[in-house]
Amino acid sequence: MHEYVAPTIYYWQVHLLNASLVCVAAWLLTSFMHGSATTKYWIWVAASVNFILPLGGLIDSFGATHLPWARSMALFHDADVGISRSAVAAATVVGVWLLGALLMMVRLVVRIRAERRAARAAGEGNSPECRELMAHGVPVRFAEARQLPVVAGVLHPHISLPRGIERLLSHSELEAVLLHEATHARRRDNLLRLVHEIGLCALWFHPLVWLAGSRLALYRELSCDESVIRRAHGAELISALAKLADPRDPYVLRATASSFICERLTCLATEPRGGGRAADTLLATLFGVLVASGVVLTIARTACCFPVP
Repeated sequence: MHEYVAPTIYYWQVHLLNASLVCVAAWLLTSFMHGSATTKYWIWVAASVNFILPLGGLIDSFGATHLPWARSMALFHDADVGISRSAVAAATVVGVWLLGALLMMVRLVVRIRAERRAARAAGEGNSPECRELMAHGVPVRFAEARQLPVVAGVLHPHISLPRGIERLLSHSELEAVLLHEATHARRRDNLLRLVHEIGLCALWFHPLVWLAGSRLALYRELSCDESVIRRAHGAELISALAKLADPRDPYVLRATASSFICERLTCLATEPRGGGRAADTLLATLFGVLVASGVVLTIARTACCFPVP
């Protein structure tokens, strides 16, 4: 049995090692290089998918790569053979992983059900006229007054606004909020978030997968703020965020409105830096090279290992 278990464990160790190096590179590139928040967001989307999708294994299985310079990682190789030959060790490893994955899946299901209930309640509370309301090509619905502006739905997203928000925000401030949320909806950010969280259920033990999730959340917001800045509504969004986060106001919008508030306000209040498309191209190219290198290294470290007897 170990001739099947050991190669699987070994491959995932090598894959996760190289995906981790790519994730560290993504953190360095997005932290210290100029570029738009949108480009940095897509870099983190790619880093997240790179953890979940073992691209090196897919290429290797189709290409049957037997590279002359391929070398296995002896430390992983020997440890995996030992684990696969010990029923107690293998059962312990699998049991701990399954327990963590199950708890993470329960956590995800609870969140999704809560959001569906909220979305259903918002839909039931809207009049037929309200259901036809659109903002920048995205449906808008109204929920209870103490809810926050948010995009609900995964495959068919819509903007959910608290009733009475027009009394709190001016027309231009509300327009800035709608621009921000419409960007989330058109880009299917909820779907991308769900894909990452499904991967997190399987890779719950890896700290860099959690880091990728936090960076995704940050640049998801900053990139949507960029779309507002491009429409010259940055100042209005700052004002809207200040009102939504005002503790004297009855709206309970503090948690989401204050998410990454310091970073968002800094981005909104800072003049755009030079570089533009050239900086984005350089950033994306460097990251693409690093991802390709990680795939090649994974193939090189797994090709010709554990030959089938």
